[in-house]
Amino acid sequence: MPVVQYEPFNTSNDVTTTKTLLHEVIPITGSIVSGTYGSFPNEDNIKNYSHGMFQSVYDYPYLSSSANHIFDLTVGYDEESGLSGSSNTQNTKKINLYNQFAQVLLGYTGDTNQVRKFENDLTNDGTGAMKEVFFINLSRLITKDQIKKGSFSLSLLTGSVFTAPGAGAQLVLQDALANERTGYSTEQGGDYGLLFTNSSGTGVAVGNIFYQAGIAVITASVFGSPINFDAANHSVDGVLTGSAISGACDSFRHRIFNLSFNNTTEINSKIYFCRVPHNKYNYSANPTYIDGGEIRVKDVETDTPIAYITTIGLYSDAGELLATAKLSEPLRKDPTNELTLRVRLDY
Repeated sequence: MPVVQYEPFNTSNDVTTTKTLLHEVIPITGSIVSGTYGSFPNEDNIKNYSHGMFQSVYDYPYLSSSANHIFDLTVGYDEESGLSGSSNTQNTKKINLYNQFAQVLLGYTGDTNQVRKFENDLTNDGTGAMKEVFFINLSRLITKDQIKKGSFSLSLLTGSVFTAPGAGAQLVLQDALANERTGYSTEQGGDYGLLFTNSSGTGVAVGNIFYQAGIAVITASVFGSPINFDAANHSVDGVLTGSAISGACDSFRHRIFNLSFNNTTEINSKIYFCRVPHNKYNYSANPTYIDGGEIRVKDVETDTPIAYITTIGLYSDAGELLATAKLSEPLRKDPTNELTLRVRLDY
């Protein structure tokens, strides 16, 4: 009996697709962000650039091949902010950074075609604007496809003494109202939720978290006033206006106690149901199956033929082998049974 090499798929009944979301907890401690690999603010895992636009944080000294990029930090304020002034340090760069993030994440208003401003609500109606902000741009390496809604938590130290910022109150910012169904809005930069300083999501929000982009936007007012925000005892406003971007990032980084979230990896799968009818695939193409013209697994001619399935091959219309699936153990096949083998391709 000839061996049938190919069994065509019925694409309506034999092939389907599915999507699976995998989540991983990502904890980032403040000790890695500030002080582990050297003396603040000159740690070996903190990289500053000649352009002075942002600062990169690594989990290990950044010159090492073992270092992984965790996130970037930068600051910005709106041109209409009360802090904006031509005499400020890097004033134009800080304005440009605010506008760049706002343009990419929020887009433009519909009527005046102006870049939208970050707000402490989900309406984007021009109210509750956050005009002075810190940006945390998380690495794609750790966020994967997106941050899981409702999982973001950022602990900030708000003590008034710079050398001991943990001596005062500690604020925990959470996207308390967001989940996979509600509590978020969608803009040009994808879905985003609000960050609150309590687990109930009450009061005024102090930031935004953009889930697909992996970017947290934190209003500078979250630290309150007065507070010695840097080693020179400047206030938050004083640091934003008088310090370079790298210096403002250092001061903000010094007050990160913990940061955690669940990332999301989207696995798209195509599932093939390989059906083996009772009257097919009861013989093998293996040369060892025949000995002297006789089937080795039959003692007499009337015995039922037996084959053992070990491998499934998926072929193109041109007969090219595209994928191979191995069974964990040989599967007996004879004319008295039918099999359906499920093959899943993940990508």
